[in-house]
Amino acid sequence: MWLQENKVVNLKLATTKLHGLILKPGETFSLWRLVGKPTKRKGYKEGMVLSNGTFQAGIGGGLCQLSNLIYWMTLHSPLTVTERWRHTHDVFPDVNRTQPFASGATIVYNYVDLQVRNDTLDDYQLLVWLDKTHLHGEWRSNRIFEKRYEVYESHHQINHEWWGGYTRNNIIRRKVFDGKDDLIDDEFITENHAVMMYEPMLQEGTKNN
Repeated sequence: MWLQENKVVNLKLATTKLHGLILKPGETFSLWRLVGKPTKRKGYKEGMVLSNGTFQAGIGGGLCQLSNLIYWMTLHSPLTVTERWRHTHDVFPDVNRTQPFASGATIVYNYVDLQVRNDTLDDYQLLVWLDKTHLHGEWRSNRIFEKRYEVYESHHQINHEWWGGYTRNNIIRRKVFDGKDDLIDDEFITENHAVMMYEPMLQEGTKNN
């Protein structure tokens, strides 16, 4: 739990660097350029870091939750994601999953970044903040969105590999609806591949007599 508590500290420090950002037409948002290197001197603490399928403590750990949120929000906006990475290993089973597998964005200072470009004619404002229990975020614009987006996965597969383990693959797409809620496009977003770090086949439970 101390890693989770430290993650809250890290998120509070990072969100203060991003909250209220105005992204003007033609500009590109870079998470690391704005947040900077998370260091002890800046107040960042050790949080949980995922590396090659294992957990470890690292300064600034937990900021992936922030990049995940911003990426997910951006997929539901007219903004363009120009750089996004995901973990090479699938660590968490699908228990209570509310979003498609591999719909997040990992970050590692300073070479694995999340970047978003504004290709529209309008200003966009990023809001990110924490309350007592949740991390929240919004992309706001000076114009009402004329389109609605629905993100989903397709071609989901789990493969038993020759070396004995499992890999998981899918494609993330989004449906685009116009102001009348008519489907006008179905866009490819990204393709994901990851090594699974847990047994995908559920064992049969024992019955009580």
